[in-house]
Amino acid sequence: MDELIKYAPELAEGFLENVKLSVVAGIASLILGVILVAMRVSPTPVLRAAATVYVNVVRNTPLTLVLAFSALGLSDKLGLVFSQEPSVNSFWIVAMGLSLYTASFVCEALRAGINTVPMGQAEAARSIGLTFFQSLRLIILPQAFRAVVAPLGSVMIAMIKNTTVATAGGYLADAAAVMKITFDTTGASIPIFIGLIVAFMALTMPIGYFTGWLSRRLAVAR
Repeated sequence: MDELIKYAPELAEGFLENVKLSVVAGIASLILGVILVAMRVSPTPVLRAAATVYVNVVRNTPLTLVLAFSALGLSDKLGLVFSQEPSVNSFWIVAMGLSLYTASFVCEALRAGINTVPMGQAEAARSIGLTFFQSLRLIILPQAFRAVVAPLGSVMIAMIKNTTVATAGGYLADAAAVMKITFDTTGASIPIFIGLIVAFMALTMPIGYFTGWLSRRLAVAR
């Protein structure tokens, strides 16, 4: 237990980095997901095909491989560097990989929401002279978001839990090493696991309750 107390600051710092990673990846994946779904429903065949291929490939690829490709392929081989500081660079590499991965799920959730919008509304938008992207931005997407609040909440919860795979991209390796040392030398694995479970529940449960409440609040009777 003394060793557990000794390494507690490192473990807490690692968890806080998970929180920071969740915030950055959550915002970026929502933005990328909106762009992808706009491409998926675009009248331009090339955009539709590109988005379809991207979503199908990334969604069916394990996150560990996506992060490893980001770290080893894009960073080490192709020289993609966000910062000369290794820890900062690793953070943004992992955030990029996690965002690209989660965006595919955001896209599909939003596409399901778009399918709930009556076709007549899109036709009415065209009849008053709105372009495709204007009708998407002003009429269709707001209703799509309203219809898929709960599924998007589930995607964000999964994304938060996926931050634990950050070591695959070379990030949070120090915290992982501390956990391994603690497990091997002190037998303190049970308190650590319980602490991590409680910490992640403190992040994910409020999101689940809030998105569930918001979904019921915004529900439209059809």
